[in-house]
Formats: sequence, structure tokens, C-alpha cells
Amino acid sequence: MYNFIIVGGGIVGLSTAYAIKKRNPASAILILEKESHPAAHQTGRNSGVIHSGIYYKPGSKKAELATRGSVRMIQFCKDHGIKYEQCGKVIVATNKDELPYLDILQERGIQNGLNVRKITEEELAEREPHVTGKAALYVPEAGIVSYKNVAEVLVDRLKDYGVEIGFNQYVKGIKCGETSCEVRTQNCRFKGRYIINCGGLQSDRIANETGANVQHRIVPFRGEYYEIVDERRHLVNNLIYPVPNPSFPFLGVHFTRMIDGSIHAGPNAVLSLKREGYSKYSFDFVDAWSALTYPGFWKLAGKHWREGFRELHRSLSKSQFVKSLQKLIPEIREEDLVPSNSGVRAQALNRDGSLVDDFLIKYHGRTIHVCNAPSPAATASLEIGDQIADYVMKHQSTGVAV
Repeated sequence: MYNFIIVGGGIVGLSTAYAIKKRNPASAILILEKESHPAAHQTGRNSGVIHSGIYYKPGSKKAELATRGSVRMIQFCKDHGIKYEQCGKVIVATNKDELPYLDILQERGIQNGLNVRKITEEELAEREPHVTGKAALYVPEAGIVSYKNVAEVLVDRLKDYGVEIGFNQYVKGIKCGETSCEVRTQNCRFKGRYIINCGGLQSDRIANETGANVQHRIVPFRGEYYEIVDERRHLVNNLIYPVPNPSFPFLGVHFTRMIDGSIHAGPNAVLSLKREGYSKYSFDFVDAWSALTYPGFWKLAGKHWREGFRELHRSLSKSQFVKSLQKLIPEIREEDLVPSNSGVRAQALNRDGSLVDDFLIKYHGRTIHVCNAPSPAATASLEIGDQIADYVMKHQSTGVAV
């Protein structure tokens, strides 16, 4: 009998196990991961940015946990010898119409406790000589890291602490009673006092399997990237972002220097017809049916159809993708870019078509469900783990179900 069974071996699941074990070393913890290695999906396929928290509404969980989480993540990297860099980022207004939104972002950043400041065209040229813009925000707190490396270190530490990690364990069913829960995989059964669902792209299905009956649905959006060829890497020094469209829930295509020195451009955001579909041609009937028959998806599409069409056009046309990038760096050319790995964002969507905009954790009986943890969840993962650990330690001590 385990004290805690955690479903999902991404960075949030690993961080949650780490936080619980630090608080109660005697806890018996099992992590079940359906893939053969950790960080196989969102964790290992994101942009590797240590987010500052500038975009998020003050007082929201994203703002709170990302700003604290970035500090925690950098300290974790220092403590464990993980390569990282706090290189800063620029958010660039490419025309006069974007300047008011730059002011809004600056005020939001200040409210979130960041040292953000506006810089002129001349100062922007000093930081990023190949970028064209009317003005920009400089955010010194932003950084880069490989979250796959962070996850691998967490796995090593967890094993040192006696946490069991079962790879190739696909969860097929969960049944909970008054005093314990049983988790069934394709070839094993495990019992635990509490279940913590960190299943990412599958989190809503896992939650419903336990009877939590969540009211949202995960709708997967694929983000496609290009990589800049080696001889053109000099066009980008660090992190270059556009001013995000305030009516659209994604940040727009941008340039990211990765911790290995490569430069990635993207992502767009297109509906994926497979929850773990990393190719334009990926398709799963059940996943596609789940998204396309959900009323919330069509309400979202009706509201943002123009932006959605542009995103799809960028997916199908490299020249359109390049045109978007040229707003920031006019020198970029089609021949400078080669296709890179894609990622899929697990975005919770309500039936009314509204996105679940903040992190969402649902507590139900002996189960806890991380229902919505898209970006900046990797940055905030240690803080998310701490919040869950604080909750379960409090309720475990009382001897009642969480």
C-alpha cells in the first residue's frame, strides 16, 4: 500500500513527488508513467524558457507561481549543476498600434514584482541588432533551461529518496473507496491511500475515471517550430517575443535561444487531431471526436476564427510562417529555417468556449487532479508541487480524505 500514487512522469508529477518526499520522507510514493522515460510530452517538447510571469493577471495562480517558480527553478539548477542561463527577453512592439499594449504589459509586470522596463529603438538595437521595433520591454528575469534535464535530475533524486517510478505503465482504470484507491495498468494493480493526477494531455480522462466529473475538456493545440540554420544564428542573441494579441490566448511566433545554442522560431497554435500528435498528419479517431464534438471548441472557433485561420495558414505555408517572423527580424529568409520538433499544449476548455485561463487543481475525495497546467507550468512546477504537498500533508495528518 502506497501513501501516494502519482499518475504522470512529467515535470509537474515529478515535482509533486519531490515536494511530498521532502516534507515527509517516510511517505511511500509510486509514480506511474505510460512512456519508457520521463518528460516525453509537454515537459520535453516545450521552448525551454524560464518564464518571468509578466503575461499573467496579477493575483492569479499563474502570476504567483510563475514569478516564485522562476526563482525556485534557477536555484534548483544551481544546486544540482543543471545548465541554465538568465538571459532576459525583449517583447517588441513592431508598430504604433501595439504601444498601448506594451504599456499594459509593463504595468502587469511591475504589479507581479518584476524589474521590467521599457527600452527605446536604440536600446533594442544594442540588445538585438537585427530586430525592428518601435519600442520594447526588457524583462531581465526570463531565462532558458532544458526541462528534460531538470526532469532527469528529479528522477535521480527521487530514486535516491526511495520513490518508485514505474515506466511503461499505462493507467487503464482507477477505483476509489473510503480508505484507499486501486489503480489498474495494462498488467498490474496498485493500491494507494491517495491518487494525484498529473496526466497532462490525458488529465481530464483520468479525472473522470475517478468520478471527479470535471466540467471542462482538454483540447490539444499543436505548436510547430522551425530551427534557424547554424550560419544564421547570429540574427538572434536571446529571447525575442512580439506583443501578444490581447484577443487571442497564445503568445504568437517568437525567437528562442535554446540552452544548447540552437535558435528556434515559433510556435504557431493549431488544433491537433491527436492529443499526442506531433505531426501535421497525426490523427486519432477518439481524440478528434472528443475535440470536434465538444460545444466549447466550436464556440471558441466562432470567436477566434480569423486568428485560427491565420494559424492554420502558417502551419500549411512556410512562407506565411516566415512573414510573421519577418515582422520582428526582416532579414530572416525561408532558406534560413528547417523544421524542428513540435509540441502539443494541453489546454482546458469550458463548454461555453472560454479557456481555463489559470492553473486549475481539483480536489475530489482521495484524488487530486492537476486539471489545467499549460505554460508556464514547467517554470512553476516546483511551486505547484509545493501547493499540492502542503494540502495533502495537512489532510493526511487529520486522517481524512483529501
